[in-house]
Amino acid sequence: MLDINFIRQNADRVAEAAAQKGYAVDIDRLLGLDKQRRDLIGQIEALRHQRNQLAESGVKGAKPNEEQVNRGRQLKTQLSELEDRLQSSEHEYLNLLKAVPNLPTDDVPVGASEDDNVVSKTVGEPAKFDFTPKNHWEIGEQRGWIDKARAAKVAGSRFAYLKGDLVLLQWALMQFGLSVLTDEAALQSIIAANDLKLSSKPFLPVLPPAVARTEVYEATGRLNGSEMTYKLEDEDLWLNASAEHTLCPMHSDEIIDEADLPLRYVGYTTAFRREAGTYGKDMEGILRLHQFDKLEMESFTAPENSYQEHLLMIAIQEHLMSRLGLPYQVILKCTADIGKPNARGVDINVWLPGQNRYRETHTADLITDYQARRLNTRLRRAGGGLELAHTNDATAFSQRPLIAILENYQTADGKVTVPEVLRPFMGGREVI
Repeated sequence: MLDINFIRQNADRVAEAAAQKGYAVDIDRLLGLDKQRRDLIGQIEALRHQRNQLAESGVKGAKPNEEQVNRGRQLKTQLSELEDRLQSSEHEYLNLLKAVPNLPTDDVPVGASEDDNVVSKTVGEPAKFDFTPKNHWEIGEQRGWIDKARAAKVAGSRFAYLKGDLVLLQWALMQFGLSVLTDEAALQSIIAANDLKLSSKPFLPVLPPAVARTEVYEATGRLNGSEMTYKLEDEDLWLNASAEHTLCPMHSDEIIDEADLPLRYVGYTTAFRREAGTYGKDMEGILRLHQFDKLEMESFTAPENSYQEHLLMIAIQEHLMSRLGLPYQVILKCTADIGKPNARGVDINVWLPGQNRYRETHTADLITDYQARRLNTRLRRAGGGLELAHTNDATAFSQRPLIAILENYQTADGKVTVPEVLRPFMGGREVI
C-alpha cells in the first residue's frame, strides 16, 4: 500500500492516478478518517497520561480518596468510548488505505482498457507456410497431446490432460528457462547487451507453497477472491494464482542487509485461476485454463535499482523468446491494465499463426515499495539506516509458449519441429 504521509502531501495526484487505473477510491474520505484517527489517538494518549498522573498522585500504601476514585472511573469511561471510536475509525481507514492503488511511473500511457496499450517493439517476422496453419488445439488433439474431454469428466471445464511429447516439451521449456536464470555468465551477457548497471547475481530456484493465508495474500495486493482466486473450504488458505504470490511474502517482517541485495528467486508452481467472467472466451485449447504451470521470477532490490531490475526481467524474457525463435511484440501496458500494486507493467505477446494474431505469453511488473510496506520487508543500509525494499516479478515461462511452439513450428504432415535451443533437454530430438 501507499504511505499515508505521501497521500496527505499528494492527494490530488493520488486521486487522479487511482481514477486512471479504474479504481474508485474516496481520497477525501480517507484523509478525513486519517485526521479523525490522529485526533483520537492524541486524545487517548492525553487521557492515559492523566490516568498515570492520577495513579502517581496518591500516597503510597494508602487507598485513593473518593474524588480520585470518581476521577479514575471517569477517565476509564472516556478512554473506553474513545478507544471504541478509534477501533471503528481504524477499520474503515485501513480498508480505504488498502484500496488505494500504486502510482504508475511517468512513462505509463494513460488509457481506459487494454486497447490503449502501446506496442513498443516488434521482433521477428511471422513464419510463412505453404499450407494453412492449424491452431494449437487442433494439433494437440490430433496428436493425442491435449485431452480436455476426459479432464472435463474429472474436474469440469477449463482443465486439460497434457500427455506424451507435449509434457516432455514443457519440461524442456522449463529446464531451458532455469538454465538461463541460474547462469551468472548468461545474465551478465543479457545485462551488457541491454546496457544495464546491475549485479549479475543468478536467480535461486525455489519450489514455493501453492497456498497462502488471507492476511499474507492480501498484503501482496494480489488477492482477488471474486474474479481470480480459489479459496480452500473451511481453511484460511487460498490457492496461488502465480508463483510470485507466495514468493514476494517470503521476507515479510524481515530486514535484509543491503550487501545481500539483490535477492533473486525463480519459483515453479502449479497456478490456479477461477477466470470468472471469461466463459465463452478462449475456451479452446490451453490458452486460458483454471490450472497451469508457471516458472516465475521474483526479486528484492534497493529502491534505486528497482527500475533497472524491471528492465532486466523484460530483457530476460526477450532473450528467452529470441532463443526460441518466436516472433513477438513488447507491449507497454496502460494505466487501466497494469493492475493495482503495479507501478509499471510490460507484456510480451507472441505471434500465433493458427490464430493470425499476437497473444500474451509473459508479463513483467514493477511494484516499487507497495508490497513491502504491508509485508514489512525492509533493508538495512551499510550505514545502518532502515527503509523499505522494492519488489519486481515477471514470467519466465508458463504453458503459453507451448502454444506458440506448436503453431509456429508445425509441419505440413502434422508434426512439430523442436526449437534448436530445447533439443538438449529433449534428448536431442528434432521433431515430435
